[in-house]
Amino acid sequence: MQTTFDFEKPIADLQTQIEKVLQVQEKTKVDMSATINELETKLEQTKKDIYSNMSGWQKVQMSRHPDRPQTSDYIEMLCEEFIELHGDRTVKDDKAIIGGIASIDGQAVMVIGHQKGKNTKERQYRNFGMANPEGYRKALRLMKMAEKFNRPIVTFIDTMGAYPGLEAEERGQGEAIARNLLEMSVLTVPVICVVIGEGASGGALGIGVGDRVYMLQNTWYSVISPESCSSILYRSWDQKEKAADSLKLTAEDMLKNGLIDGIIEEPVGGANQDPAATAHSLKTKILADIQELKLKDAETLVNDRIAKFSNMGVVVE
Repeated sequence: MQTTFDFEKPIADLQTQIEKVLQVQEKTKVDMSATINELETKLEQTKKDIYSNMSGWQKVQMSRHPDRPQTSDYIEMLCEEFIELHGDRTVKDDKAIIGGIASIDGQAVMVIGHQKGKNTKERQYRNFGMANPEGYRKALRLMKMAEKFNRPIVTFIDTMGAYPGLEAEERGQGEAIARNLLEMSVLTVPVICVVIGEGASGGALGIGVGDRVYMLQNTWYSVISPESCSSILYRSWDQKEKAADSLKLTAEDMLKNGLIDGIIEEPVGGANQDPAATAHSLKTKILADIQELKLKDAETLVNDRIAKFSNMGVVVE
């Protein structure tokens, strides 16, 4: 069953009208091509109007679309080979983060990303993409391995946040994320990070420090989700739309504020409408950046990365 958000209702209504006209044409054998063409033209214009003027909250909804491609989908579409690696060698294998050795058009890379799952059973297995400390320690282990063998690193960010459970805090959730921030900043190989869905809080930052940080067009990146922000400020989730606009969490806002390096466009209607086209755009950008970053020596790479993040924000004495 196709998922339709409230703001997409005009599109769904036009699609229903077109289907009905086609059924009538089939049944009566009367040529209704003029009506169909008119409706299709109106449908394309409606899509353009709606998807080019989405609010922050609507972008958040799009990032959560159940059919939106996840890390495992992009790995399948981008990589000719992928060997998944497991465990942090301390506690266990965190299923909320997947990673391993891969090849993209012959370029050897280490791919790491959040995995939410696509049905109830898989979401429970993946803990809804909310990683425990061992997930971030697994990610760091793979990054250090990539550095050892001089392989570029590609990370896919898509999480509602790091797992907030008591057991996660007992095993050092904050320390694990902080350690990743420190270690990623000084990795001597190219690091490319892409927000492919939700980019929430430290859970996203834990694999989000790179030479290039991108966001897909219909994603968000923020210290807190609109619902949680609304519940803190207004004691209710009812103000989530207002919170989403205030947080400036869209790709356009993030680029304007200098917090990301670019936006990767999605097909009209979102990545779920044409995953292959989205994967192609990702692949082109990733390979081009790897070739550019490989020209830098290790010291320059690290210094540029540190300077990039150090220059973010405004300091007032």
